[in-house]
Amino acid sequence: MDIGCGNGMLTVELARAVGSDGYVIGIDPSADMTAAARERCSDYANVEFRAGAANSLPIEDESADKAVSVQVFEYIEDVDGALADTLRCVKPGGRLVISDLHFGSLIWFSDEPDRMQKMLTSWNQHFVSGSVPERLPALIKARGDRVEDVLSFTMTDHQLKPDGLAIMMMHLMKQYTVANDHVDPAVAQSWFDEQLSLARTGRFFFSMTQFVVVVRKKG
Repeated sequence: MDIGCGNGMLTVELARAVGSDGYVIGIDPSADMTAAARERCSDYANVEFRAGAANSLPIEDESADKAVSVQVFEYIEDVDGALADTLRCVKPGGRLVISDLHFGSLIWFSDEPDRMQKMLTSWNQHFVSGSVPERLPALIKARGDRVEDVLSFTMTDHQLKPDGLAIMMMHLMKQYTVANDHVDPAVAQSWFDEQLSLARTGRFFFSMTQFVVVVRKKG
């Protein structure tokens, strides 16, 4: 299961990995996203997509060997409920991998820290929780399942890469803060322009950590 598969970027890699003997089910609540995912995975007969969310999965009990969820749980109010429903679908002894950013790990340089904080305070409202990785192991252990590993991947840039996480967040944050009337458009643009200027003068710095929690279901 690829939970919260979005436009299928991971789903197609999973299809390649399992080969013709395996089968992948992508699950997402967005019809637009699953339409894009179907197109991306159109060459693979071993993939299907279903409409659903992490806490109400359209999957039979104990039917999946493995499940993966990337940057989905941070948008869920009832993390424990989503964890329970996901593991309901996994066979005893099966594996679940959950990967989310920890926004408490964010380091982002600015000469205007107050303005930066306004942008981040706004952005923090687009997800339910920015601290899912630190909460997951205890929730898993309380269920009696096993935490096999917790891996951390820190993304650090001292240059503003055109395809990096920072520039993607810059565009999304500027759009989000303005669209939700959290920050004046001129302030958001000034923040955006400052980051471009810092990059041009060699003073840009950005770092954030993504955590991968590997779960083995009891049984």
